[in-house]
Amino acid sequence: MKLLPTAFPEVLLIEPTVHLDARGAFFETFNARAFGQATGLDPVFVQDNQSVSVANTVRGLHYQVGQGQGKLVRVVSGAIFDVVVDMRRGSPRFGQSFSVELSAANRRLLWIPPGFAHGFLALGEGAECVYKITSYWSPQDERILLWNDPALAIAWPLAGMPVISEKDRAGRYLHEADTCDFS
Repeated sequence: MKLLPTAFPEVLLIEPTVHLDARGAFFETFNARAFGQATGLDPVFVQDNQSVSVANTVRGLHYQVGQGQGKLVRVVSGAIFDVVVDMRRGSPRFGQSFSVELSAANRRLLWIPPGFAHGFLALGEGAECVYKITSYWSPQDERILLWNDPALAIAWPLAGMPVISEKDRAGRYLHEADTCDFS
């Protein structure tokens, strides 16, 4: 596994070692020992989630306060424009965003620690994502940052009007959003 730099030292872009031969390809999507050796982290994942999104769907930007939630995200079909926003109170990068394309073709994974809002746009024909999470969804701790807040200056590569849930449309602007105390 290879770690690639991101705008946030805590957010890790991971390129797995892929073994190719005449049959196709094989790679580990997660190995606790290798992850720990490469990152110095030892997350305990409690749940795997999978989402299927039609083309031009925006999901997020979601995060949890109180009960933080780390995520290890990968794409099994299609591609996404993946976005994280630092929501940690007192962070020198508070309110800044980072984006990267994750796809079935590039096989990259993104580790998003607690304290960051996360969302994505399904590119092309749509996408199917799988993500491991470190804590259960907590409705009372869930927060939604408005995906298109001008203060975030995220250059979403939209192909027309996005498909967005009512819950995500009701997200809060950064200046009025709750922050996290995770470091």
